[in-house]
Amino acid sequence: MRDKIDALTQNLARTIVGKTEAIRLVLVALLGGGHALLEDVPGVGKTLLAKSLARSVDGKFQRLQCTPDLLPTDITGTNIWNPKTGEFTFLEGPIFANVMLADEINRATPRTQSALLEVMEEAQVTVDGVSRAVPQPFFVIATQNPVEYQGTFPLPEAQMDRFMLSLSLGYPTEQEELQMLSRLQDGSKFTDLKPCITLAEVEELQRICAAIKVEASLQQYMLDLVRATRCDEEITLGISPRGTVALHKATQAFAYLSGRDYAIPDDVKFIAPHVLSHRLIPVGGRRAQSVMERLLRVVAIP
Repeated sequence: MRDKIDALTQNLARTIVGKTEAIRLVLVALLGGGHALLEDVPGVGKTLLAKSLARSVDGKFQRLQCTPDLLPTDITGTNIWNPKTGEFTFLEGPIFANVMLADEINRATPRTQSALLEVMEEAQVTVDGVSRAVPQPFFVIATQNPVEYQGTFPLPEAQMDRFMLSLSLGYPTEQEELQMLSRLQDGSKFTDLKPCITLAEVEELQRICAAIKVEASLQQYMLDLVRATRCDEEITLGISPRGTVALHKATQAFAYLSGRDYAIPDDVKFIAPHVLSHRLIPVGGRRAQSVMERLLRVVAIP
């Protein structure tokens, strides 16, 4: 299975130059059974990373370009009248996929954004009182531009809490950007990527990650970190119990990707800002990332 992880990482590295950490974080979300939110300025490769991951997994992929006129039924699907049978037939929406890319998710209206709440948490869609399960494994990777606010609708706290982790790619270094141009000259395209891991192997990896050993003292450290956010003077809204569970699962997945069958405090310290920062609401316009970094320095390590 580790060979499959290496093949998946190398496949993504063929199109995403120099973003080893971002690739690893996306794989943490996938193997931890969660979802990922990519927040960054336009043109740095958010959508490319999402599409490359989808092409690397041998499953069904759907892309949803979010716009203000998008309706909830455009995501979930709807019942349509079939005159031949005289009955309503359910027409599946793009949410019925193994990997779904919600591009520029903050351009959809709050009503449409809320259509993702049930399916991201419970892996099912309810339309006209009938619940339908989505394919497994199920992974949502959403992108949004945190700089341009015109015509956007910020994700509500309940929606942000559904994402296991958030990350940003950032600008490439000079050497990385030169390497990107060299690959362009060579004619390399992300469409050339071939699936390198099956759905059954993804589910097996998820089971392996869920069995990674986490000592009681490390679980207490996670809890101390989470509870510190609920009573800090610089934080209006702290981490929910869902965030605690997400931190635990992400730590297990990161430990496995690091080549271990047990988690250590360094795993928690690395992954915590990505799992917890987007769930916080700081006071007075403070940056959630800075507040989280301060708490990591203050809370005692076991």
